[in-house]
Amino acid sequence: MEEEVEVGLAEEAEVQRKVRRAAQLLLLQRPRSPGVKGWELKKSLGKDYVRIVDLLKQELDRLDLDVKIVGEEGESSDDYDKARFFVVMRYPPPVAELLNGGWRIDDLSILAATVAYTVSRHGKVSRKDVEQILKDKFPKWRIDLTLDRFIRLGYLIQSGEDVLSIGWRTRAEIDQKALMTVLLSTSTGQQQEEAQAK
Repeated sequence: MEEEVEVGLAEEAEVQRKVRRAAQLLLLQRPRSPGVKGWELKKSLGKDYVRIVDLLKQELDRLDLDVKIVGEEGESSDDYDKARFFVVMRYPPPVAELLNGGWRIDDLSILAATVAYTVSRHGKVSRKDVEQILKDKFPKWRIDLTLDRFIRLGYLIQSGEDVLSIGWRTRAEIDQKALMTVLLSTSTGQQQEEAQAK
């Protein structure tokens, strides 16, 4: 009986060690892109890494954090070994916090406009069309630099020479429905104000 209790405690301690290790892997900032591939978690935590991540999700839930699992460049997120796992905030931060985190307001504007336009066009748009829309508000060098940066960071995917689509990071970090709702309500409000002014 005592041996069974000791084995149970040892197994529980091993699970807790793996949950702590998963947290370290997922929260550690990487230079190029956040998170960890499933195969990396499997290598470090063992075959039951998905169960360990589920346990970590329960721990992070108390901190209003969540673990997102996203396939890259059109891959299914059901293939856990190829998917990317990373920690995100359960509720989006205020814009002021994003600006304190190093984001420029014009970069956020370019990303929001590009994502909204891409979503409205069923997920694929011409880069030239995006540049055309943005050129009224931003200089060409800023548009090119920012779009290239968002492609590098995984927010956008550029296939071929001229086609942009939503990247894995956008799918994981941006609530696209909420973005579209905000933009549509803002647009509707502006139209009503213009109609009242006439």
